[in-house]
Amino acid sequence: MEDRVSHMISRAAIAAALACSPAVALAQTSTQTPLSTDQAHAVADVVVTGQSLEETLPKLLSDHGFDVETISARQLRDRGFVDVSQAIEMLVPGAFMTTQAGPFSYVNLSLQGSRSSDVLWTIDGVRINNRLYNSTSPADTLPAAMVERIEVLKGGHGVLYGTQAAAGVVNVVSRPFSRDLTGAVNLGADTNDGLHVNGAVSDAFGRHKFVVWASKDKSDGYDLYDAYQPDVTDKKRGYDVLSGGVKYGYDFTDDLSLTLQYIRTAAALDYPSQSGVSVNDRDETIGIVRLDYTPDTGPQFFLKSYYHQWDTDYYTRPNPSRYWGYKDFGLSGLARFRTRLADYDLGYDFQNYKGRDEVLLIEGETEQVHAVYGQVRTTEAFSSRARLTAGARYNHAGGADTVVWSASGVYDLTDSLYVEGSVGTSFLLPDAEKLYGVDPCCTRGNPNLKPEESLNFNLAFGGRLDAARPLSWQVTAYRREVKNLIAADNSNPPDGFDGIYVNINGKTDVSGAELTVRGDLARSFNYTLAYSYSRERARTTGVQIAGRPEHSAKFNLNYAPVDRPFGASAAVKYVGQTENTVSGFGVQPYGDYAVVDLSAHWFIDGEARRTRLNLRLENALDEDYATSVASAVLRGSSPSRRFLYRRLGMPRTAYVTLGYSF
Repeated sequence: MEDRVSHMISRAAIAAALACSPAVALAQTSTQTPLSTDQAHAVADVVVTGQSLEETLPKLLSDHGFDVETISARQLRDRGFVDVSQAIEMLVPGAFMTTQAGPFSYVNLSLQGSRSSDVLWTIDGVRINNRLYNSTSPADTLPAAMVERIEVLKGGHGVLYGTQAAAGVVNVVSRPFSRDLTGAVNLGADTNDGLHVNGAVSDAFGRHKFVVWASKDKSDGYDLYDAYQPDVTDKKRGYDVLSGGVKYGYDFTDDLSLTLQYIRTAAALDYPSQSGVSVNDRDETIGIVRLDYTPDTGPQFFLKSYYHQWDTDYYTRPNPSRYWGYKDFGLSGLARFRTRLADYDLGYDFQNYKGRDEVLLIEGETEQVHAVYGQVRTTEAFSSRARLTAGARYNHAGGADTVVWSASGVYDLTDSLYVEGSVGTSFLLPDAEKLYGVDPCCTRGNPNLKPEESLNFNLAFGGRLDAARPLSWQVTAYRREVKNLIAADNSNPPDGFDGIYVNINGKTDVSGAELTVRGDLARSFNYTLAYSYSRERARTTGVQIAGRPEHSAKFNLNYAPVDRPFGASAAVKYVGQTENTVSGFGVQPYGDYAVVDLSAHWFIDGEARRTRLNLRLENALDEDYATSVASAVLRGSSPSRRFLYRRLGMPRTAYVTLGYSF
């Protein structure tokens, strides 16, 4: 198989849809897992030019024992998602996600029983996690209109991706270059008084390539809680997000290319509580420069520099605003040396990070991180049935030295059965809050903290059935052991503080299993069914952690006829019961709900397929469900009384979009 004109389909789904020549060839892994209609469309939808070594990493990991799930631009369009979180929440098997306030909000994401802080988020390989607070997800400024594909890598990936990749990576790949003039304009609205406008254009002339995109998403939102303080009148959670980007490429030769990229997002994001509404006025800038050298034979490499600035003014009316934000600058490079039996990667990462918070009082400190890593992967010449990989990474950050390693592999038992697995360690650097926090309201930071370290195990068995309707399946078991867990110690707090952050002795264990089944029901119908069991026990009580149900499931049914100008899909997310101990009310169960999304699209101009109408009905059955439960003291009550309130999921919301492409 020729790497420069191929797409890799993982056993779990489409791994990373990559293309690097005018022609696009479709290929399957050696297990020959059948493609559903939806998967084939997802791959065929990607026709781009250029291929960086960095872009090939998810594909290579997928082919050597790691699970990689991919959401394509076509899936985002056909289902009418407005941001990245909605798509992951409904489409990615094994990813348990709840948004805190609907689109463009923080999310609670768990991959294989992880915390949100154990998952690394990147845009085109640039980390965008908030190192002020590891648990604060960066998903509130990621419109679907900017996306070419979303890659979700499961398992520990500390060797290649560094800190926070302890349980997985979410990589958002932005719009690609094209060889010919292409573009699209879309105008939409939703029943929460929402407006959604976006457009993009790309072209190439001579050795020059460019792509430009922009989007505007605005909505009044919905009532986030079922109970408020009696004097609260502003109850809706709205958002106003303006995002745009430009990417320029120049091919010095067929093998040597330069890419310049700039992304800017301005957002006003409401964050209501049961006692009022706070606002984050956000301004985010990402700049990337990358040089790629990818000849057909001999060594290959890429060099990249990036700059990420994240500035937010936070305020609760009528109080004045206060600043919190950070600057992140980095350099990285990777060289690949190829032999007949194996490929060898050798890389270097440098990160210079500085953050400051005037709201919760984090001192402005600068952190520098240096890392070197290497990985070796076998080729088909090594074995026609086995594909193996091993690697290690040395990380130096502020006197804290960490070495992590990993190994993985796939063995094809037969043409239709395989076994795969991975084992390795990852690390999580303490965030600025836990290192430098000095707010008397809270726990004091500790600059002597060690990184958390985890040991990950994954083992999977899967294959396909050659029936009248092809079916592929995989069963995965996982386990993760965490040591040096960072937690608040309130037993002997420093003067003026509630406690101090410390590393906990001993290990914390997480385990579970996933089942994924894909197949075709009938002509043009395909489905994905996924079930997850996760055992996440609190260290002190031994009971399941609040907000983490043991059982969850997803079902997706898609109708995508290639010879008709329309299509439709249904997505169901089931969340099992969970519970939380609430002050004044004891143990409160919640969860145990199913949310149904329906969507359809129709090309108004028939075979021309340029003008399309999209309809989406989120939470079509208008399920009333809670994503968390808490209590608060009722203002003005004497004696003090508490009231119970639930954070609500999105109500039934209809979206309509009219688009034109050329």
